[in-house]
Amino acid sequence: MSRFKIVLHKPLIPGNTGTIGRTCVALDLDLILIKPYGFDLNEKEVRRAGLDYWKYVKLKEFENWSDFLQQENPHNIFFFSKLAKKNIYEANFTPNCYLVFGSETTGLPNSFYNDYPESFYKLPMYSDVIRSLNLANATTAVAYEALRQIEFQNQ
Repeated sequence: MSRFKIVLHKPLIPGNTGTIGRTCVALDLDLILIKPYGFDLNEKEVRRAGLDYWKYVKLKEFENWSDFLQQENPHNIFFFSKLAKKNIYEANFTPNCYLVFGSETTGLPNSFYNDYPESFYKLPMYSDVIRSLNLANATTAVAYEALRQIEFQNQ
């Protein structure tokens, strides 16, 4: 059974992608990358962040968002952005859902907010001096909350 999948839309920083890949290995999750990237997957920064675990990442790559939608046909998608109105703790994660994160500098495309307005969530940030959280940290926090809801909520 697939717990859920992590989707990175146009990631730019190889170290973040490597770290997220390592989290995916730890939780036995698929990592989906949507091009273009700001780096080459063979870069040593990706491998360094993923350590020797990168070879175990269950990786799928797509040329663009349309290809992803056609091939994966996702039904339960959750998008994460600091601009979202709803808090992550309002999300009801389900098995086989997709957790989508945008690029480190530009986030997700504006069209996503129009196409999926009810599917956006944010991690709480209470300080005015923080513009955003690191992508790898945010992805890991969301992944563990999704895991908690899917596997441990009724125990």
